[in-house]
Amino acid sequence: MSRLLRDTLEEWASEARVPHDLADRALRRRAWLPIGATVLAVGLAVAVAVFAFGLRGDNTTVRPATDGVSVPVRPTVTSTDVRGDEENAPPRKLVAAGNVALSAYYVTKTEKLEGNWVRDRRVWSLYDPRDDTYEQTPWAWVDVAPGLQLAAVVGGDLIGKQVGILDMNTRQVKAWIGLEHAVGSVVWSPDGTKVLATAYSEYPERWQVFGKDARTMTMPKSTRIGYYVIDVATGKADYHAREPLDDNASPGNIGARQDLGWSLDGSMLWEPTDTMPDKLWLDLDGERREAPADRYVDYTGWSKVSPNGKLVLGPNGLPTRITDQSGAVVGEQKVLQLLAWADNDNVVALGCARKCGNEFDNGLVLVSVDGSRVTRLTGSHDRNNDPWNWVLTPRN
Repeated sequence: MSRLLRDTLEEWASEARVPHDLADRALRRRAWLPIGATVLAVGLAVAVAVFAFGLRGDNTTVRPATDGVSVPVRPTVTSTDVRGDEENAPPRKLVAAGNVALSAYYVTKTEKLEGNWVRDRRVWSLYDPRDDTYEQTPWAWVDVAPGLQLAAVVGGDLIGKQVGILDMNTRQVKAWIGLEHAVGSVVWSPDGTKVLATAYSEYPERWQVFGKDARTMTMPKSTRIGYYVIDVATGKADYHAREPLDDNASPGNIGARQDLGWSLDGSMLWEPTDTMPDKLWLDLDGERREAPADRYVDYTGWSKVSPNGKLVLGPNGLPTRITDQSGAVVGEQKVLQLLAWADNDNVVALGCARKCGNEFDNGLVLVSVDGSRVTRLTGSHDRNNDPWNWVLTPRN
């Protein structure tokens, strides 16, 4: 009994906020405790938690739940072979090509709420390097660090006040970092040392529907309130208030979800607009900055420029084009979108199925610069009926 309380209290000692799984922590040892001892342990745990909660004032800064984790060394050499699962969409086996891997994906489920409100829930699956498959997870959001060794996850239902750092190989959370404000997304910095988490006062992906066919809808204003820059090695989470973009401004954003992203070198942040330019730029403290000279795939943090700096990806649309730095077209591809450079000669892309009769009937492919070689990486699916979305990550 004393061992249970000591272990549990020591685990809480480093946390300035009450753990979301407070009672569960005591109950985990139920198998070797008598029932009476278990009940007593839970009761004492709740009492201690209430006492600790009472000591914390409204203005007290919430400290990280841990001191952070050791960031593993990025692999200098990794497999660059082409791996696909062309029979399945979403895939069941690893999908990768060159230095790009499909590290995670989510399937969107629409849920009815009270009245005429509905919301989208993302059900995440994460790459498991132990058997090269994808495993469904309970997390509210998932992102994988370059090198495919660590993942950042949001604990909670839809949004949450804890960010976990997950070891991809052991599937164990190495650290939980507690936050004052709930966050709805996480994304790793390009060097894999920091996590950017966008905070919301309410879950953003919800709306009202009207009419018999429920085709008329109204989107509420974005509930974004700020963001955290989390240093993984120390567990320090710096919060910056950030209101959403004005839906009446130009450029602005009428979208409810307005997650922030990283620049290619990790020195700046961007917030998405709903027009062009597709990004507005900030420094890490939230001050507005001029756009960097780098060129990005629209609405992503991926570079348009090939690794050797010679070629540039063109915009979406069938067919797509790749140019040299002067703007001269060097190749056309019969695909819908160019997503990321696998190497200097090939690009991971969104390709349409069969004869491209339906642009929503598509899947991931690997296409050569000249468009002559197309290798299917995933099965095709109709996004109107089976929506899934991929997360692409550098393999090293």
